[in-house]
Amino acid sequence: MNRCHAIKALLLLLATQLFAPAGAATAEVEKTFTRHCAECHGADRLGGMGPALLPENLRRLRRGMAQQMISEGRAATQMPAYGGTLSAAQIEALVDYIYTPLATVPEWGLDAIRASRKIHLEASALSDKPVYHADPLNLFLVVELEDHHATVLDGDSFTPLDRFATPFAVHGGPKYSPDGRFVYLASRDGWIRKYDMYNLKIVADVRAGINTRNVAISGDGRYLMVGNYLPHNVVILDARDLSPLQLIPTRDEHGTSSRVSAVYTAPPRGSFIVALKDLPEVWEIPYHEKATALPVYRGPMHDYRAESGEESLADTRDFPVRRIRLEDYLDDFFFDRDYRHLIGASRNGKGQVINLTVGQRIAELELQGMPHLGSGITWSYQGRDVLATPNLKEGTVTIIDMQNWQTIKTLKTLGPGFFMRSHDNSRYAWVDVFFGKERDAVHIIDKEKLAIVKTLRPAPGKTSAHVEFTRDGSHALLSIWDKEGAVIVYDANTLQEVTRLPMRKPSGKYNVYNKTRYEGGTSH
Repeated sequence: MNRCHAIKALLLLLATQLFAPAGAATAEVEKTFTRHCAECHGADRLGGMGPALLPENLRRLRRGMAQQMISEGRAATQMPAYGGTLSAAQIEALVDYIYTPLATVPEWGLDAIRASRKIHLEASALSDKPVYHADPLNLFLVVELEDHHATVLDGDSFTPLDRFATPFAVHGGPKYSPDGRFVYLASRDGWIRKYDMYNLKIVADVRAGINTRNVAISGDGRYLMVGNYLPHNVVILDARDLSPLQLIPTRDEHGTSSRVSAVYTAPPRGSFIVALKDLPEVWEIPYHEKATALPVYRGPMHDYRAESGEESLADTRDFPVRRIRLEDYLDDFFFDRDYRHLIGASRNGKGQVINLTVGQRIAELELQGMPHLGSGITWSYQGRDVLATPNLKEGTVTIIDMQNWQTIKTLKTLGPGFFMRSHDNSRYAWVDVFFGKERDAVHIIDKEKLAIVKTLRPAPGKTSAHVEFTRDGSHALLSIWDKEGAVIVYDANTLQEVTRLPMRKPSGKYNVYNKTRYEGGTSH
């Protein structure tokens, strides 16, 4: 072989060794992702039941922690452990893959939102009176995750009035208009659906994002706010027809962007509260012209319009942003009854109380594990308001005095819980044991004794979760989270089962009266 041929052969060998294996490795990790991850996180990594897996969404997660999470699973989530299924090399390759930027990240601006909007029924075609004889304020909307439907349930007779298709993977809890006539549902893939609870009809749909956290409705019923994981923004919609009014990128003054953990409405303040995932900030965005005067920062909105060239609708008012800077990230939130205080905690359990009026931390909370403040409830105990929260990592319920923010009592449970519920007219609070081998149990807490007085196992071996009360607090409805699940109705005083309604993995039940009146025993 002459020298020229030898060099060519060497180059061919090097090319085979250097480039072909890389391509093969890429194909192999894509297969691994498709097999184990795509069902929850989307084949394109843009999110599904689980969040989008893109570098811009993983800034708070170090690569070493990502490897550990894939291997061992993640506490308080549906993320399973793959350490017994995948090799260390496969897990490392997955981490490299999800930290690799996409060639192009899809954009979803105001023009795309407008183009996605679909009106199913005009207002003129809808009756302004209910088409049934049931109490419209004692209806429940039951979200059934298994086949992406929702059931409208009469809270007096416990009979279904309607069952309709929802967008894919409804998340964050449906939100009712103040009068209870309309309900708005947000899906993980960005769709917002408006449904008429009087006429039992789907009214309109719009896609407000690519990977969405939840939706909130203003206290006057005029506006919706949608919080997104992707793109990093909040979108304000007209609640009447779901037309987009404004898009506000969620980024700090230096241009660093953040996912939105959740959006909330604070009716006494006339504002929305925006929880940010990747910035130690909370935003307050007034929606009412007479809202309490707030120091505001207007940059993000106007910057976006200048960059994008998009114009807002003619009737859009300005929604200023007030930034409340924090010392730590807050991943879970609770509000006191008058929305003067925000109570939040990070995933490491550090709890803070933020006075929204002055925009400063006023107290720290004695919390361990991973408290689920988003499922916290309040009640009056010995003349004082108390806050009670389950814990996603430890088998505890923490009860806190809301005057001095000190822990009154910590109750031991059979395992970590997800949901806690009560009603002002009930002496009991219910908390599930959502995670672990005791997931079929639900504890009953006496709110006067601050003690667990009974443990129920409604469906042995199946997850029992998410209790919601009827309007008057006389009955409690509990979900069996199973493909062939059920909603079980209990007498809230005797704790005896009344009836059992077959459902397709009923994840949550939402009573119109309790949600629109901000009942202390339920989440808002």
